[in-house]
Amino acid sequence: MSGSGESQDDPKHARARRRLIWFGVHILIFVAVIIMLVVVSISINVREPWFVFPLVTWGAPLGIHAAFAMGLFDSLLRRD
Repeated sequence: MSGSGESQDDPKHARARRRLIWFGVHILIFVAVIIMLVVVSISINVREPWFVFPLVTWGAPLGIHAAFAMGLFDSLLRRD
């Protein structure tokens, strides 16, 4: 089913694939670090969960990265 329209969109698909791969890397690092911070936070002091601060401050840029990976900013960043 590979037609002439598919070869025309190849650079777009490759770019979208790279975006999703880098977002996957970002989310894996985020989850690993947050799990580690939760363990450290709970082992040090259960009453003051300080891991919430890095969770929120890193979660906001992660949400922006998710929007970028999904292509929601394509109309603003049109390079073609």
